Amino acid sequence: MCGFVGFAHSSVDNKTETIEKMMNAIIHRGPDSGGVYSDQDVTFGFRRLMIIDLSEEASQPMFNEDRRYVLVFNGEIYNYQELREDLIEKGHSFQSHSDSEVIIHGYEEYGVDLLQKVRGMFAFAIWDTKEETLFMARDFVGIKPLYYSQNTTDGSLLFGSEIKSFLHQPAFKKELNKKALKPYLTFQYSVLDETFFKGVFKLKPGHYMIYKKGSMEIKPYWDISFDEKENSLDHYIKEIKATLKESVEYHKISDVKVGSFLSGGVDSSYITALLMPNKTFSVGFKDHEGIFNETNLAERLSDILKIENNKKMVDADEFFEKVPTIQYHMDEPQSNLSSVPLYFLSELARKHVTVVLSGEGADEIFGGYVWYQNSPKMEKYKKIPFGIRRSLSSISKKLPENRITSFLVKGGLKVEEQFIGQAKVFEEQDALTVLKEDYRNAPSIESITKEYYDNVKDKDDLTKMQYIDMKLWLPGDILLKADKMSMAHSIELRVPFLDKQVMEMASHIPAPLRVNETNTKFALREASNEVLPEEWANREKVGFPVPFRYWIREEKYYNLVKEVFQSEEAHEFFNVEELMRYLNEHFEEKHNYARYIWTVYVFLVWYKKFFKEL
Repeated sequence: MCGFVGFAHSSVDNKTETIEKMMNAIIHRGPDSGGVYSDQDVTFGFRRLMIIDLSEEASQPMFNEDRRYVLVFNGEIYNYQELREDLIEKGHSFQSHSDSEVIIHGYEEYGVDLLQKVRGMFAFAIWDTKEETLFMARDFVGIKPLYYSQNTTDGSLLFGSEIKSFLHQPAFKKELNKKALKPYLTFQYSVLDETFFKGVFKLKPGHYMIYKKGSMEIKPYWDISFDEKENSLDHYIKEIKATLKESVEYHKISDVKVGSFLSGGVDSSYITALLMPNKTFSVGFKDHEGIFNETNLAERLSDILKIENNKKMVDADEFFEKVPTIQYHMDEPQSNLSSVPLYFLSELARKHVTVVLSGEGADEIFGGYVWYQNSPKMEKYKKIPFGIRRSLSSISKKLPENRITSFLVKGGLKVEEQFIGQAKVFEEQDALTVLKEDYRNAPSIESITKEYYDNVKDKDDLTKMQYIDMKLWLPGDILLKADKMSMAHSIELRVPFLDKQVMEMASHIPAPLRVNETNTKFALREASNEVLPEEWANREKVGFPVPFRYWIREEKYYNLVKEVFQSEEAHEFFNVEELMRYLNEHFEEKHNYARYIWTVYVFLVWYKKFFKEL
């Protein structure tokens, strides 16, 4: 919807000029208009993308009736109409028909308890001019970003939707967080609360902050709780159908045009079939078919549903040309290859609509990833007592690696020892080997996942994996790229699967109805059969694959990556001989090191952009 920036207790001379520069850095989040509020303590800047109530009355920063409270808000509150009626009955006076105004009156009426009443995606900041208190909150699962920092020369607090805006605040100290690089190499995204910029933090999903006179207090207000309730498959099919239909009805509320992203998978297809928009949008790769191009599947489903499909085919030159721009918009290095096609997909959609619905979140809450499903052989093997499997695992680790020893090693590990989320790039030892000494001192992979596993000690392995993905992978990777790539083109991306009511319903589904020997996302697929052809309901998950591993076996793109790997920046962070070994052995088709190569390449492109050019 929008973007905001701000600072508190700053000693900068010209606050208005400073906030304008910060706002300009995120103008892509809100090209329609801008607004500023400033007093002796706090300065807010806001960029607006008009979605609901296109009038001037819905502009921000926004005030309550007596102007005690000032709001900047990014997101959508889908149940705002019900909340608005409730607040009017309690005596509140509204100047607009926007969902934003519900936030400020809701906080005035309920305080922190407002967070339990809203249904939507959001990050917002409210300044209480009377109590001189700043209240900030981020939505339940982290659909919308919110960063903050006190790494300033004057001790001021900076906050906003994107880190790049901080670079225009004279008091901000731009420094690299050396501890972020090693975990990134394994997770493929910035997994720590502290970002790649030293002293800049992400407010965690489901948390709020109270800041007063230089001190801050951060507290959680929500967490997903998997609480299985035994019931029949038919019961949950009906629950899924009803809850998702309602969620899509809420998510399509808009005063501007709405479309949907569409791949060949069940998630986006189900959302599209429930929404029935005028247009769908798909992307694929030129000269590649199968998993690298599902646009023909999206076109076929659109034809069946009688919807206009728009598609974009991307080639290698376009891909590599846009990598620096994409990493600029990401704020931090992020090596999920699907970010690139998502960038082009958003660019395509913006030519036709301002809002799109997408299928993110279904895999995490309904159990859709292949990792969640044991192979038939592993299922049989796990019937052997764990102690025996543990011993065989220990022995196998000392033997040459092959399919049999790998199987035995995995079969004797607890889920906490092997699963860190859907992405795992560098093995931890490989990361230590390739890094220079200054960048090896960082949190271990085990220490990062432990706090989350500790929260689900008594749950089954499937639930543990889903919980880890909900807490790390979903906000750190999936939702971050969804927000940043869509907002790069001033388009709002909405995710009906991550509606609070949908997540509550899904949390009760027993594990065997989520994942079983038949399929992943079993109950969701069965529910989707009502509106989708069986071919779509049961298609295997593909994701958003990119033919990068083939491209860098072509001399042109090999040389492009080689130049970056031999750059001055590469020598600062990495053992360049090791990098070149990965690249050369991949080029010569001795090994597939594509993900190692891409993850390092992306970091170096990002570092050059933010620390050499800006």
